[in-house]
Amino acid sequence: MKTKYLIIIAIIAIAIIIGGVFAYISIQSPSTPTVIINSAGATFPYPFLNATITEYVTIKPNVQINYQPVGSGSGINSLTAKTVDFAASDAPLTANQTVQLPSPAVHIPETIGAVTIAYNLPGISGGLRLTGDIVSKIYLGTITNWNDPSITALNPTSTLPNHLITTVHRSDSSGTTNVFTKYLSNVSSTWHDKVGSGTSVQWQGSNALGASGNANVASTVNQTQYAVGYVELAYALQNGMSVASIQNPAGNFIAPSLTATNLAVQSGASHGLPSGDQSWTSVSLLNTADPQAYPIVSFTYLLEYKELNIIPGMTQAKATAVVQYMWYVVHDGQNLGPSLQYAKLPANVVTIDETTIKSITYNGQTLPVT
Repeated sequence: MKTKYLIIIAIIAIAIIIGGVFAYISIQSPSTPTVIINSAGATFPYPFLNATITEYVTIKPNVQINYQPVGSGSGINSLTAKTVDFAASDAPLTANQTVQLPSPAVHIPETIGAVTIAYNLPGISGGLRLTGDIVSKIYLGTITNWNDPSITALNPTSTLPNHLITTVHRSDSSGTTNVFTKYLSNVSSTWHDKVGSGTSVQWQGSNALGASGNANVASTVNQTQYAVGYVELAYALQNGMSVASIQNPAGNFIAPSLTATNLAVQSGASHGLPSGDQSWTSVSLLNTADPQAYPIVSFTYLLEYKELNIIPGMTQAKATAVVQYMWYVVHDGQNLGPSLQYAKLPANVVTIDETTIKSITYNGQTLPVT
């Protein structure tokens, strides 16, 4: 009987101790409130950004990140209006856009991708070769038919149809358009003089369709026989699109791929890059020197104010969450890029990003990045 009482007393004592421990934990570690981060911008890196967000919120379950892929131009406008906590853009801020910002901002290169020339040609699912000059003439409306002699000369083993070409372009203000039109301006003096480059341009040709976002351009090309359009590589692969091999400065026809993108990065991003608080408008990974590099490759950027208290609703907790997410993107998040056909940032760019992210403040105070 005495043993029975001792056991009961021991059980009660253990219960009291456990209850006290849980009470202590409850007092010392109250539930962390959810931090909601709102952002918007480029569709070009959306598959990569979406993957990083999905992974990050499992690591930081108290953080919720809402990213709207509305185009680079809309992202920059939202940043300027201070309606997002950060923006994303494939086009770096221009001098005019920088002047319009209410406070200094920084560029944080987040990943690197390729712009493909995708097409829908019945009976021709691959192997099409094009030059930058031919692509520019197609979009200028001076080459209007798929069996134009300049195209057939490059593709002697394919029977190209006697059919009008439908061009598909971005109807929104787009960083992908900025990359594409910069490339065309580089390879065609006529394009440079007549159309130029930018997130929005005056499109030429009478048989043209516009669509908002990379995903909609991809679906429009897929749904329109004899169409051609420009989309980021991840979208082309996700939508099972046929893409052209493009002639690079070495004269080689290169199909878009992660390997060919990486070669462009190694050739074009090894040195001479600006700091995060400087202009990135002169940075280009187009037509790099490596003979096996794909010629239409670009950085894409996160854009953020250097002082976060300028954003309405910003708090110390949210500011910390923003910089810690950015730190994750340029470090562990890079491992998510290759499976989606985005190139990892080279070490020198990561170093620039580290300095830039550490320079972001809230109420003049630096923020913990990890």
